[in-house]
Amino acid sequence: MKQIHNFSAGPAILPQEVIQSCSDALHNFSGTNLSLIEVSHRSKEFVAVMDEAQSLVKKIMNIGEDYEVMYLQGGASSQFLMVAMNLLETKAAYLNTGTWSTKAIKEAKHFGQIDELASSADKNFNYIPKDYKIGSDYDYFHCTSNNTIFGTQLNTFPTSSVPVICDMSSDIFSRQIDFSSFDLIYAGAQKNMGPAGTTLVVVKKEILNRVSRYIPTMLDYNTHIDKGSMFNTPSVFAVYGCLQTLKWIDNQGLKQIENYNNQKADLLYSEIDQNDMFEGTTAREDRSKMNATFVLKDDSLNASFLDACSEANISGIKGHRSVGGFRASMYNAMRLESVEVLVDVMKNFK
Repeated sequence: MKQIHNFSAGPAILPQEVIQSCSDALHNFSGTNLSLIEVSHRSKEFVAVMDEAQSLVKKIMNIGEDYEVMYLQGGASSQFLMVAMNLLETKAAYLNTGTWSTKAIKEAKHFGQIDELASSADKNFNYIPKDYKIGSDYDYFHCTSNNTIFGTQLNTFPTSSVPVICDMSSDIFSRQIDFSSFDLIYAGAQKNMGPAGTTLVVVKKEILNRVSRYIPTMLDYNTHIDKGSMFNTPSVFAVYGCLQTLKWIDNQGLKQIENYNNQKADLLYSEIDQNDMFEGTTAREDRSKMNATFVLKDDSLNASFLDACSEANISGIKGHRSVGGFRASMYNAMRLESVEVLVDVMKNFK
């Protein structure tokens, strides 16, 4: 089978050993002679999977027992409303850096006053705003750490006297950060954590139970904390895939993963900057290490470049319609060799 260099923005590339473990479990899960996708989520074998998947998150994040880890469904998009429903009593502050934060703001406005402290919409979200202050009278501050569509990433996070909420869907576990500086983190699994179908939510318990509204049972974080993410049937395959990926991450450590991700990003951005045919679309200081966005200066050559990529077995390189051009997503499991193939295509493209 030929190797495909998969630069898809998501669902994204997974480590081969994770794919193999999931494949094995589909045939015989944990020695039960049952498929993973037909086993009871209440079985001791799957409960052990869920327990380990939760504890490994805490270990990798280096956070304590004052945090709870949940595996929910509905993607990060459901968290846009769940965050506000559970935490917003009067008003909250949001940083708007792209499509996903825009959608989060839209949902949160149904539950209280939302102040957009800063936005990069004026330049099609090609930079990260930095000149803003977070007041002490907000219920929380919300930001999005990485923007898959526009190719920007927060390199530093603001300090705040109010709870800090972060959507880390597309760069979670890609670098060393102080996870304990956040009060709630959520992330769709399908970028750096595992297969699509589950959403990680990590919350500091002390920020809950502060709103006066009725929260429907299924949308209440307390429900899922109390039931160990088993209030309803979890996505057993996705959670198992996350566990295998977390083991892979833990085995390497975030320092090694970050260094490798930097190598990949530096290689590609260097070619973008020195190749007269291409140019990047984002401010250099805000470039994402996960999603590099770039264009051909002569866009009439776009189809030819995509053909050249296809001939080199490069997949998923076409940019989002909001930006155009090309997008190379270099998540944790992306090999440096694949980035080298893309760079070679760029070097040889005429």
